Amino acid sequence: MKLSVVIVNYNVKYYLEQCLRALLRATEGIECEVLVVDNASEDGSMEYLKPRFPHVVWIECKENGGFSHGNNIGFARARGEYILMLNPDTIVTKEAIEGCVRFMDEHPEVGVSGVKMINKDGTFAMESRRGIVKPWVAFCKATGLCRRYPHSRLFGHYYMSYLDVNEANPIEMVSGAFMFLRHDTLKRVGTLDEEFFMYWEDSDLSYRILKSGEKNYYLPYTIFHYKGESSIKSKLRYRYWLYSSLQTFFKKHFPLYNILFYLPIKLAVAVLKFRIHHAYPMVYGKNWEQYNEPPKRFLVIAGEQACEQIKNICRKNNLGENHSYVVATEADAPQGHLAVQDIKGFTHVLYDAEAYSYDTILSLLQQTPGNTLRLATYSAETGNLITEDAIYN
Repeated sequence: MKLSVVIVNYNVKYYLEQCLRALLRATEGIECEVLVVDNASEDGSMEYLKPRFPHVVWIECKENGGFSHGNNIGFARARGEYILMLNPDTIVTKEAIEGCVRFMDEHPEVGVSGVKMINKDGTFAMESRRGIVKPWVAFCKATGLCRRYPHSRLFGHYYMSYLDVNEANPIEMVSGAFMFLRHDTLKRVGTLDEEFFMYWEDSDLSYRILKSGEKNYYLPYTIFHYKGESSIKSKLRYRYWLYSSLQTFFKKHFPLYNILFYLPIKLAVAVLKFRIHHAYPMVYGKNWEQYNEPPKRFLVIAGEQACEQIKNICRKNNLGENHSYVVATEADAPQGHLAVQDIKGFTHVLYDAEAYSYDTILSLLQQTPGNTLRLATYSAETGNLITEDAIYN
């Protein structure tokens, strides 16, 4: 077996469905198994997905033991020479899978590789590569110096942003959203540390691989990552777990740093807990967690039948009529939304995933980075219209 893909799911069945469909296309011609560990989802993920993907190995957990625990269950069942630890809110490309396999085959000294992740608007995701967090690096991150001077080796080490995003380079930390691991390496250094319930488990594993003498690499092959931190509460909880796990990371690998940062991190965690449980409910009321979706205006690039289906979905979900429809396929309009003269005023470019390959969609999205356009997809096979913060069907 060449490749095992391990995905941990928790209440994101529609994103996972798209992830699996993209993965099927991306792994054609590669001997591959896919293992999905469900962390006690409450959205009917297993009932919905298992009949649709009978080739997938489904592992159901009775309780949510955390991201590390779920992945370790999948690792224990994996048979591949390589193991890809993959987030369910990603869209992978054939280029990325084949490129990683080829690179790892040619470079036996590399223990893990990551790839070029892009955000919902086509911009480069800075977390695609990171440096080891030491006091100076943490200071530059906290003060914003790493973003202000991204090309400086002195200030930009947190994201290693002085490196060319289009070139392969050795890095220190690989993102857990897409970790392409050598199975033998994982056996030597150990699996994920389950003391990390969420976040920094990838940094811990990356650091252990570096200490073992092997290399970590960034490869310029593209995938898409939703990330999905859309509500106030999700952002606060993200920071809470991030800071809590950072403290665990320091305690394990850098005890002196832990002493240095112990009180600031504890204070940050305490403030976040207070905001989540007391401050925001007092200010905004008991329903403060509810997220109001902003108005959407789609630039639809799709086949004729898909355009009609998307119109029906928009009517059904009260998404308005102020959308623009371009009947097109990759064969007759390879430039997609780039051929549309005026894209101002649209919030999303909505691609028909049956008319365009995911490789092409992501390639086109990267050519308008930082524009107001965010990626949305539609599949007639599933009947789902997917954006970064909502699913419509």
